[in-house]
Amino acid sequence: MLRVRSLGTVLAVLALLVVPAHAAPSGVHVTGSQGNWQLTVDGQPWTVKGLTWGPPAADAPRYMPELRAMGVNTVRTWGTDASTKPLLDAAAAHGLRVINGFWLQPGGGPGSGGCVNYVTDTQYKTDMLATIRQWVTAYRDHAGVLMWNVGNESILGLQNCYSGTELENQRVAYARYLNEAARAIHAIDTQHPVTNTDAWTGAWVYLKAYAPDLDLYAVNSYGNVCKVRQDWINGGYTKPYILTEAGPPGEWEVPNDSQGVPLEPTDVQKRDGYTQAWNCITGHPGVSFGGTLFHYGTEYDFGAVWFNLTPAGKKRLSFYSVARAFGGSVTNTPPVITTMNAPQSVAAGARVTIDVAASDPDGDPITWSAAWNSKYLDGSGGLGNTPAEVSGNRLIVTAPDRLGVWKVYVMAEDGRGNIGIETRSIRVEAPRPAGVNVAQGRPATASSYQQVGDGAPFPPGNATDGVPGSRWASDWSDPQWLSVDLGAVTTFQHVQLVWEAAFGRAYEIQVSDNGSDWRAVYGTSSGNGGVDSIDVTATGRYVRVHATQRGTGWGYSVFELGVYRR
Repeated sequence: MLRVRSLGTVLAVLALLVVPAHAAPSGVHVTGSQGNWQLTVDGQPWTVKGLTWGPPAADAPRYMPELRAMGVNTVRTWGTDASTKPLLDAAAAHGLRVINGFWLQPGGGPGSGGCVNYVTDTQYKTDMLATIRQWVTAYRDHAGVLMWNVGNESILGLQNCYSGTELENQRVAYARYLNEAARAIHAIDTQHPVTNTDAWTGAWVYLKAYAPDLDLYAVNSYGNVCKVRQDWINGGYTKPYILTEAGPPGEWEVPNDSQGVPLEPTDVQKRDGYTQAWNCITGHPGVSFGGTLFHYGTEYDFGAVWFNLTPAGKKRLSFYSVARAFGGSVTNTPPVITTMNAPQSVAAGARVTIDVAASDPDGDPITWSAAWNSKYLDGSGGLGNTPAEVSGNRLIVTAPDRLGVWKVYVMAEDGRGNIGIETRSIRVEAPRPAGVNVAQGRPATASSYQQVGDGAPFPPGNATDGVPGSRWASDWSDPQWLSVDLGAVTTFQHVQLVWEAAFGRAYEIQVSDNGSDWRAVYGTSSGNGGVDSIDVTATGRYVRVHATQRGTGWGYSVFELGVYRR
């Protein structure tokens, strides 16, 4: 018979007799061993079925149900700060997790961000470590956190800041700094892994050598996504990885079309590109933990049409291909555009005929619209909607007034929130006026011309040489003038001014018989560039454009000054 002499003895005996229950594992961890790793969340396997996140964090509650229905369990960001909390809250409420990014310069790949000296700039590194510590401390216990991702594409991006031996020194210093950041995060948070993203698997060489405290690697890869597995094998790496951006080939890796600009994949090719990317990502079991495909955003511009699954909130074919890949729900799907035929070149302001063919898988009626984009003229990403006459499978739109290569888009909507989009490039050229250009090949003079800079010099004779791509460019001041000597007093009926981007807002067409006494025959104060076609009957030996107000902050620039006798 067991004698109990005190309460303490009773508790001790009970402790011996009762088998303690094992607490469920908590946190996010990389488990397993070489080539047989697993990412676990609270003890359960977690394949990252993710998308990069575009909308404002404050709008996350609005979008999370849609992501959950797609089968998404992860979203990725590039920065973490006070504004991140609504995203984490909404993700956790819907069973999703967030890969929380920390932006480091130069970041963003080629040409993006400022240049930091990772060898000597102690202040920047100290400040960024303090920021990282601040937000890791703030969110380490949040149920929406999946992992921390320090830096984006900077090992590649450093090539835009340095070269040769110094570039190598900077990349080594950057990788060592990543390791310092990983240690700092681990000291605060032992429940979430740390990774780093770059734009090429070549960066992993530096991580392997100088950042051993990272828990896994990450890479952004589009056209080469199916080569990542073999790169990992060839590199003899000892860490698992995820893809933090992936999808169909990007603008920087596709061939050029007949206009010399990147050939954008079709809607169908993009759809299939996401499927292929996901198959390659998941084709490396035990090493690849999945990935976040690019991009869940509502922007509606050049880049959004190339990559967004939901431009302007409308679902693409690629939205549904990702949903299928992730095991999500798929109901009504977008119209499928199978044909888009457009002319290779058109005259400025002319009517453009575009023939299309499309079908809707669900039998929904299709509504067509169109837009233009000037990315390859001036770098603008915006889409400008343009009126379209629609007759069956034919759209007729009006060409822009500015010369150069434009992108024209056709959009097919089904009235159920779905959209199909196709695009082609078209070269807009100056229209050919009737009559004889009596100014072509004649000597020209100007108040000034640009003698230095990219492509310079730009002398006045370029405006009368008959070569479409050559131009006169003035100094950046008002007023300026450009004059042509017709050789004899001549009667003409039409003047054509073909402006480059630097156009004249206010100018006159003037004539003179002697080159010194001028009389105005036409004037405007509302010029908008492009091609100015001016019907004016006048007589003189000299014809001059006298400009008094620039339309831009540059000078004046004219491709062609044509004077036509009919």
